[in-house]
Amino acid sequence: MSLTPETEEAVRTVVRDLQDAFNAKDADALGAVYSKDATWTNAMGARADGREAIAEAARRVFPVLADQFARYEVVRMLPIRDDVIAVTVHQEPVTRDGEPAGGPKGAPLYVISREEDGWKISAGSNMAVNS
Repeated sequence: MSLTPETEEAVRTVVRDLQDAFNAKDADALGAVYSKDATWTNAMGARADGREAIAEAARRVFPVLADQFARYEVVRMLPIRDDVIAVTVHQEPVTRDGEPAGGPKGAPLYVISREEDGWKISAGSNMAVNS
């Protein structure tokens, strides 16, 4: 199964919107990229279920991460169905200006699906990577 250019761009837009929300420390925008019943597990193993819980978790953690920014690069898209794509992402710490900052990287895996309100993250987890 191959991806259409439109689907590929939609998936990249979801990842870009997630990156932008994280870097802006905008919990509402971050929550908006997740489906209503999504599940998310962060690199520390904490899980949040549902868009509102994911946004609330972001509200709690963003003050601690106020000076941390990241660049998200889509590494691979694996179509599960026409409307469900598994997406591997490389997450790199950057400065506010987008320059590499060093430190632990992330290796998130997102399941992005077409929902009634557009393409959204249905499930995801992050893993810290030290190289």
